[in-house]
Amino acid sequence: MNPPVPPVLAELAGLLLKNAMPGVPEPERASDLSLSAMLLMVVGEIWDRQAHVLVEENRALRILLGEAGEDPDLHLSVLKAENDRLRAALIDAHAAAEAAGDGARQAAIWVELVASTERRRLSTAPV
Repeated sequence: MNPPVPPVLAELAGLLLKNAMPGVPEPERASDLSLSAMLLMVVGEIWDRQAHVLVEENRALRILLGEAGEDPDLHLSVLKAENDRLRAALIDAHAAAEAAGDGARQAAIWVELVASTERRRLSTAPV
């Protein structure tokens, strides 16, 4: 999850506390409020889709790695831990494919990495 939601919310809390204080210059307050609004939109988008993205990605990685299973626990922390485990296994599989000269396997891994990037792309991303 990039950016991770908890640190973004902590940053927003800090901005709100700072701007609630008297004497904050108007240009700084306006800038902080604009940043806060933008961050809230990003957090909302990430929050809404994160479980779906991780389940879809974990499924694709398991297929690519030849692993059976699914995600019975949909807590984000559990999904993310499983995603981290699968991505570490994918790195090992990619290294093995390179060492073996298995171009088809390397290509399949790159297809999933591109798909993963697309899954995580924010709607506000310029590209």
